[in-house]
Amino acid sequence: MNLSLGIKVLIIVICALVSIIIGIVAGLLKYTPATPKAPAVLFGGGAFGGSLTLCLLVMSSLGVL
Repeated sequence: MNLSLGIKVLIIVICALVSIIIGIVAGLLKYTPATPKAPAVLFGGGAFGGSLTLCLLVMSSLGVL
């Protein structure tokens, strides 16, 4: 696919926003009121990084990026 630069940036932004939502949900699922917040934040950050990497790899393999 030969997409313009604006469309590619839009796809990257969409991937980042979806990954942010996944990271927030993962952090909320990990957090319990009796424990500190730091492990939940680290878990959410790891989920964000993993999902963003996976999303960008899939888009690259499909030829979109």
